[in-house]
Amino acid sequence: MIEEPLNLSHYRCRCIYSRRQGLPIVFLHGYNYTSHVWRDIGLLQRLEEEKIPYLALDMPYGARSMCSPKTGDPEENIEILATAIKGLYGGAAPLLVGASLGGYIALRYAVRRPVSGLLLIAPVKALEEELVSRYDDMVVPAMIIWGSKDRVVSREEMVRLAEHLDARLIIYEGARHAAYLDYPERFMNDLVAFYRALHLR
Repeated sequence: MIEEPLNLSHYRCRCIYSRRQGLPIVFLHGYNYTSHVWRDIGLLQRLEEEKIPYLALDMPYGARSMCSPKTGDPEENIEILATAIKGLYGGAAPLLVGASLGGYIALRYAVRRPVSGLLLIAPVKALEEELVSRYDDMVVPAMIIWGSKDRVVSREEMVRLAEHLDARLIIYEGARHAAYLDYPERFMNDLVAFYRALHLR
């Protein structure tokens, strides 16, 4: 597990990563979180044990992220993400895992660049007209996780998104918007199972 700041385009952002062989998982945190959220729930250690390569990246949209300068511009965030993936994993098409605003960036990335899969935790703004118009052209294995006590995005939004993406929707009963924090062990198991299934395709 390596943690260090990387120069990405015109930004300098903290990254936690492993460069093992294989399909990398790239994590995008929500607005109020940082790359440390994945480490703090034990997920990155689990991936180390499973020998799965990963990148947890502080993004410039984050209120507390270790990335400067800051920007909420989706295009800038996508460019930073692409630069990080290319720099660490060459031409690999990663499994993108995005929570909330990170899920929105993951979707915007996936409609124009190759990915091997999408695991989205209650992505915001996922039904923007611009995105919806491009979902039919995107054939990517996808899973959506939503907490039944989420007060940020609705169940109806996630059902519609799952239909657009032909994705599996998993509901964590009693979980809030950051459902992976309420059920970290379940989330880790769901993620690893989804990752393993991608290898069987």
